[in-house]
Amino acid sequence: MNLFGFEIKFRRKQEKPRKRNYTGAQVNNLTWDWVTANLTSDEYLRWNLKRLRERSRDLERNDDYMRNFLRKLEINTVGAKGIILQSKVYFKTTNDLDIKSNSIIEDEWRRWARQYVSVCETLSLRDFLKIILRTIARDGEVLICKIRGYDNPYRYALQILEADFLDEDLNQDLPNGNRIIMGVEKNRYGKPVAYHLFEKHPGERSYAGNRHIRIPAEEILHLFIKERPTQSRGVPWVASAMIKLRMLGAYEEAEVVAARVAASKMGFFTEDIEGASYEGERDADGNFITEVEPGALERLPPGVDFKPFDPGQPSAEFSDFVKAMLRGISAGLGCNYNTLCNDLESVNYSSLRAGAIDEREYWMDIQSWFIDNFLERIYPEWLEMAVLAGRLPFSFQELERFIAPEWQPRRWDWVDPLKDVQAKILELKNGLTTRTRICAEQGIDFEDILEEIKRERALMEGYGIKIEDIDKDMSLISEEAQMQEERKKWPFKLTQKA
Repeated sequence: MNLFGFEIKFRRKQEKPRKRNYTGAQVNNLTWDWVTANLTSDEYLRWNLKRLRERSRDLERNDDYMRNFLRKLEINTVGAKGIILQSKVYFKTTNDLDIKSNSIIEDEWRRWARQYVSVCETLSLRDFLKIILRTIARDGEVLICKIRGYDNPYRYALQILEADFLDEDLNQDLPNGNRIIMGVEKNRYGKPVAYHLFEKHPGERSYAGNRHIRIPAEEILHLFIKERPTQSRGVPWVASAMIKLRMLGAYEEAEVVAARVAASKMGFFTEDIEGASYEGERDADGNFITEVEPGALERLPPGVDFKPFDPGQPSAEFSDFVKAMLRGISAGLGCNYNTLCNDLESVNYSSLRAGAIDEREYWMDIQSWFIDNFLERIYPEWLEMAVLAGRLPFSFQELERFIAPEWQPRRWDWVDPLKDVQAKILELKNGLTTRTRICAEQGIDFEDILEEIKRERALMEGYGIKIEDIDKDMSLISEEAQMQEERKKWPFKLTQKA
């Protein structure tokens, strides 16, 4: 616009761009060191897997909390009795349980599991399962070789191989369209078709000349928990908590050393000019030698002074700091702080129950994964080889009918047995559960209970004991227990009228 010879320009006020991005994606002075890369899971693992595995093994050897976590994993997932097979074969015509066939299968499975599960024949199935779980948690993965026709009565055995046998540096494209990714050969759909294993463990001294052997995927179980869809190798479970565990271990060691020094070294002698001529007992380095006794007082010579040394170790904040660190570490490992550290100092019934229920869900999730990916996959092959070896008297044509396993893993006692049992009885009376389910929650087979009850009744009848009398005594005991509970609830004593 031209006004009186002056050119006037109008400018629109520019609006500031609105923030429409994710705050988590902002780059500022608080996030500049948050470096990321858009890589596949295999690319991350290709450069870091070997070091993660080595550090995880070092923590297993030297860190108390890591060892306790692995021990708790074995105890809560496998347990003292292992994962028990319950065969549930039914007749086709009547749909009733085939008790005889189920008994034969379970007996032969126990014999195989007791001695012949491993190629070395020195491990039971329970020991085998514990080693597999420990290896998966520590190394992130494990390889199980399924050996058909092995020289044992069942012609079937398993062999454990550590993840070191898979070469992380073996990556190439094959002419047939397959790809080898860190030793795992996959087709174009990502399905593993073979594993390229070292002939010898690369950790052995005779590493020179170690070559690869191609084994079809049908003969290998590669067990690991996938975190991304295309992941080819497993990650140690302690990966996110690894640095904290290492730093915490070094910190605790430093505190212990400092506390020992504080308890051992009491102070220093200093001299001025007047005390330079003091001639006392000295060691080879010229330091004064003095002996300390309880309640003893010692007079220092002229010019000599004593300055106490008190580093103040361990610090008052040591316990709180360690607890805070261990809570983060336990979250990374997936177990409760109280379980990881054996610390029940500040828990009550409610917190203990809530924490136990949540943690048991975690252990049961691992059990389900383990059953689905290991036991369910080896059982049909074991059954087939046991039939071919003559250990099971079944027809090979009807083999499919006998593949009906149910697995009973370890279960836990109730936190408050009385209240929990009463709650289960109420559920049972109202038709909200069954005796079979209640027994399964405790790791017990209801069919086994019925068999035991049957044997007990027959045994008591053989001794001339009436079952009705025992039931009457048990009823009286139950009524007395209820009266005891009622007395605890009321502030005054219950008295009986004459």
